[in-house]
Amino acid sequence: MQELELLDWKRRIFALYAGVREAGDPEAGWHAWRDGRDTLFRGHPQSPLSSEGRESFSGLRYFGYDPAFRVLGELVRGDDELRDVTASGGETVRFRRFGGVRFELAGEPQELSLYWLEGYGGGIFLPFADATRGSETYGGGRYLLDTVKGADLGEADGRLVLDFNFAYNPSCAYDPRWVCPLSPPENRLGVSVRTGELH
Repeated sequence: MQELELLDWKRRIFALYAGVREAGDPEAGWHAWRDGRDTLFRGHPQSPLSSEGRESFSGLRYFGYDPAFRVLGELVRGDDELRDVTASGGETVRFRRFGGVRFELAGEPQELSLYWLEGYGGGIFLPFADATRGSETYGGGRYLLDTVKGADLGEADGRLVLDFNFAYNPSCAYDPRWVCPLSPPENRLGVSVRTGELH
Protein backbone atom coordinates (compact mmCIF):
# COMPACT_ATOMS: atom_id res chain seq x y z
CA MET A 1 0.00 0.00 0.00
CA GLN A 2 1.34 3.41 -0.97
CA GLU A 3 0.29 4.94 2.34
CA LEU A 4 2.40 2.47 4.30
CA GLU A 5 5.31 2.97 1.91
CA LEU A 6 5.08 6.72 2.53
CA LEU A 7 4.95 6.12 6.27
CA ASP A 8 8.11 4.02 6.02
CA TRP A 9 9.83 6.77 3.98
CA LYS A 10 8.96 9.33 6.67
CA ARG A 11 10.21 7.05 9.46
CA ARG A 12 13.53 6.68 7.68
CA ILE A 13 13.90 10.43 7.09
CA PHE A 14 13.05 11.13 10.74
CA ALA A 15 15.74 8.61 11.74
CA LEU A 16 18.33 10.27 9.47
CA TYR A 17 17.76 13.66 11.11
CA ALA A 18 17.74 12.12 14.60
CA GLY A 19 21.18 10.72 13.76
CA VAL A 20 22.38 14.14 12.63
CA ARG A 21 21.19 15.79 15.86
CA GLU A 22 22.93 13.10 17.93
CA ALA A 23 26.21 13.24 15.99
CA GLY A 24 28.98 15.03 17.85
CA ASP A 25 30.53 16.11 14.56
CA PRO A 26 28.18 17.98 12.17
CA GLU A 27 30.21 17.01 9.11
CA ALA A 28 30.12 13.31 10.05
CA GLY A 29 26.36 13.65 10.51
CA TRP A 30 26.14 15.26 7.07
CA HIS A 31 27.99 12.33 5.44
CA ALA A 32 25.65 9.81 7.11
CA TRP A 33 22.63 11.89 6.02
CA ARG A 34 23.89 11.94 2.43
CA ASP A 35 24.50 8.18 2.41
CA GLY A 36 21.02 7.55 3.85
CA ARG A 37 19.35 9.79 1.27
CA ASP A 38 21.18 8.05 -1.57
CA THR A 39 19.99 4.67 -0.28
CA LEU A 40 16.38 5.88 -0.14
CA PHE A 41 16.47 7.57 -3.53
CA ARG A 42 17.99 4.47 -5.14
CA GLY A 43 15.72 1.80 -3.73
CA HIS A 44 12.69 3.04 -1.82
CA PRO A 45 9.26 2.77 -3.54
CA GLN A 46 8.48 6.37 -2.47
CA SER A 47 11.67 7.76 -4.00
CA PRO A 48 11.11 11.09 -5.78
CA LEU A 49 12.89 9.55 -8.77
CA SER A 50 10.96 7.77 -11.49
CA SER A 51 11.63 4.04 -11.87
CA GLU A 52 13.81 4.84 -14.91
CA GLY A 53 15.69 7.46 -12.90
CA ARG A 54 16.38 4.96 -10.13
CA GLU A 55 17.98 2.54 -12.59
CA SER A 56 20.62 5.07 -13.64
CA PHE A 57 20.96 6.77 -10.23
CA SER A 58 24.56 7.17 -9.04
CA GLY A 59 23.99 9.50 -6.08
CA LEU A 60 22.77 13.01 -5.33
CA ARG A 61 25.20 15.85 -6.00
CA TYR A 62 26.25 18.41 -3.39
CA PHE A 63 28.64 21.25 -2.85
CA GLY A 64 31.36 20.32 -0.35
CA TYR A 65 30.69 20.65 3.37
CA ASP A 66 31.49 24.16 4.60
CA PRO A 67 31.28 24.82 8.37
CA ALA A 68 30.82 28.55 7.69
CA PHE A 69 27.27 27.75 6.55
CA ARG A 70 26.27 26.24 9.91
CA VAL A 71 24.78 29.07 11.97
CA LEU A 72 22.39 29.63 14.86
CA GLY A 73 19.31 31.72 14.20
CA GLU A 74 17.46 34.03 16.58
CA LEU A 75 13.70 33.51 16.49
CA VAL A 76 11.39 36.52 16.15
CA ARG A 77 7.59 36.62 16.18
CA GLY A 78 5.88 36.79 12.78
CA ASP A 79 2.65 38.50 11.74
CA ASP A 80 0.64 35.22 11.81
CA GLU A 81 -0.74 36.12 8.40
CA LEU A 82 -2.12 33.24 6.37
CA ARG A 83 -0.30 32.87 3.07
CA ASP A 84 -1.04 30.74 0.06
CA VAL A 85 2.45 29.75 -1.05
CA THR A 86 2.83 28.93 -4.73
CA ALA A 87 3.61 25.29 -5.44
CA SER A 88 4.83 23.46 -8.50
CA GLY A 89 2.09 22.62 -10.99
CA GLY A 90 0.34 25.94 -10.33
CA GLU A 91 -1.21 24.87 -7.02
CA THR A 92 -0.92 26.63 -3.66
CA VAL A 93 -0.34 25.42 -0.11
CA ARG A 94 -1.64 27.37 2.90
CA PHE A 95 0.85 28.37 5.58
CA ARG A 96 0.89 30.85 8.45
CA ARG A 97 3.94 33.09 8.84
CA PHE A 98 4.40 32.48 12.55
CA GLY A 99 7.93 33.83 12.83
CA GLY A 100 11.23 34.69 11.35
CA VAL A 101 14.79 33.65 11.98
CA ARG A 102 17.68 36.14 12.02
CA PHE A 103 21.28 35.10 11.50
CA GLU A 104 24.52 36.13 9.85
CA LEU A 105 25.76 34.58 6.61
CA ALA A 106 28.71 35.62 4.46
CA GLY A 107 29.34 38.46 6.94
CA GLU A 108 25.89 39.95 6.36
CA PRO A 109 22.76 39.97 8.55
CA GLN A 110 19.97 37.84 7.05
CA GLU A 111 16.37 36.99 7.89
CA LEU A 112 14.08 34.25 6.58
CA SER A 113 10.39 33.75 7.27
CA LEU A 114 9.28 30.66 9.19
CA TYR A 115 5.99 29.10 8.14
CA TRP A 116 3.53 26.81 9.89
CA LEU A 117 1.62 24.36 7.72
CA GLU A 118 -2.06 24.99 8.35
CA GLY A 119 -3.15 21.43 7.51
CA TYR A 120 -3.88 18.76 10.11
CA GLY A 121 -1.05 18.42 12.62
CA GLY A 122 0.89 21.36 11.19
CA GLY A 123 4.65 21.63 11.01
CA ILE A 124 7.47 24.16 10.59
CA PHE A 125 8.58 24.87 7.04
CA LEU A 126 11.67 26.87 6.03
CA PRO A 127 12.28 27.12 2.29
CA PHE A 128 14.82 29.51 0.79
CA ALA A 129 16.40 30.49 -2.48
CA ASP A 130 19.70 32.25 -3.03
CA ALA A 131 21.85 33.70 -5.79
CA THR A 132 22.72 30.21 -7.11
CA ARG A 133 19.07 29.34 -7.93
CA GLY A 134 18.37 28.51 -11.53
CA SER A 135 22.05 27.90 -12.28
CA GLU A 136 23.77 25.64 -9.76
CA THR A 137 20.72 24.94 -7.60
CA TYR A 138 17.02 24.28 -8.23
CA GLY A 139 15.21 27.37 -9.50
CA GLY A 140 12.23 26.89 -7.17
CA GLY A 141 14.47 27.03 -4.10
CA ARG A 142 15.61 24.48 -1.57
CA TYR A 143 14.33 23.33 1.82
CA LEU A 144 16.18 23.64 5.10
CA LEU A 145 13.47 22.62 7.58
CA ASP A 146 10.28 20.65 6.98
CA THR A 147 9.22 19.04 10.23
CA VAL A 148 6.24 17.27 8.61
CA LYS A 149 8.84 15.12 6.87
CA GLY A 150 11.35 15.02 9.71
CA ALA A 151 13.79 17.65 8.37
CA ASP A 152 14.70 19.23 11.72
CA LEU A 153 18.21 20.12 12.88
CA GLY A 154 17.17 21.09 16.42
CA GLU A 155 18.11 24.01 18.65
CA ALA A 156 21.19 25.13 20.54
CA ASP A 157 21.34 27.78 23.27
CA GLY A 158 17.71 28.72 22.59
CA ARG A 159 18.39 29.36 18.91
CA LEU A 160 17.48 27.40 15.79
CA VAL A 161 20.24 25.38 14.12
CA LEU A 162 20.45 26.39 10.46
CA ASP A 163 22.99 24.25 8.64
CA PHE A 164 22.78 25.13 4.96
CA ASN A 165 24.97 22.11 4.16
CA PHE A 166 21.71 20.16 4.65
CA ALA A 167 19.74 22.27 2.14
CA TYR A 168 17.93 19.87 -0.18
CA ASN A 169 15.75 19.97 -3.27
CA PRO A 170 11.99 19.45 -3.10
CA SER A 171 10.69 16.27 -4.72
CA CYS A 172 9.32 18.20 -7.73
CA ALA A 173 12.92 19.00 -8.72
CA TYR A 174 13.28 15.33 -9.74
CA ASP A 175 9.89 14.53 -11.23
CA PRO A 176 6.89 16.79 -12.05
CA ARG A 177 4.43 14.23 -10.66
CA TRP A 178 5.27 15.65 -7.21
CA VAL A 179 3.67 18.92 -6.08
CA CYS A 180 5.88 20.99 -3.78
CA PRO A 181 5.67 24.47 -2.23
CA LEU A 182 8.28 26.77 -3.76
CA SER A 183 10.36 29.38 -1.98
CA PRO A 184 8.37 32.64 -1.65
CA PRO A 185 10.05 35.90 -2.76
CA GLU A 186 10.52 37.04 0.87
CA ASN A 187 12.76 34.01 1.47
CA ARG A 188 15.22 34.77 -1.30
CA LEU A 189 18.71 35.57 -0.03
CA GLY A 190 20.91 37.96 -2.00
CA VAL A 191 24.04 35.92 -1.26
CA SER A 192 25.27 32.71 -2.89
CA VAL A 193 24.77 29.70 -0.64
CA ARG A 194 27.27 27.40 -2.31
CA THR A 195 26.60 24.46 -0.06
CA GLY A 196 23.90 21.83 0.17
CA GLU A 197 22.35 19.96 -2.72
CA LEU A 198 23.03 20.88 -6.34
CA HIS A 199 20.46 20.68 -9.13
